[in-house]
Amino acid sequence: MAAVGIREFKARASYYVELASRGEQVTITKRGKSIARLVGEPRRKTSLRDRLAPLAAEGLIRLPPSGTAARLPEPVVVAGLPVSEVIMEERR
Repeated sequence: MAAVGIREFKARASYYVELASRGEQVTITKRGKSIARLVGEPRRKTSLRDRLAPLAAEGLIRLPPSGTAARLPEPVVVAGLPVSEVIMEERR
């Protein structure tokens, strides 16, 4: 736990906020007496699905059925030259 005077805190606030975000507790003092405590927010590991659940509850988005893996579409195969070659031919 770090203790810092208010004048020092004001001069280096970014540094002390960074300390708090890493889990360090910073006590701010004024004339030697504790007046405030700076602590970071607890880091919660939540899935994307859990974070989007409130939006789904409001009807703003629809979540895919659980357990659905993201699948890429199958490539389309067509006869003829690749598109890149057609573009190069058009540029000539």
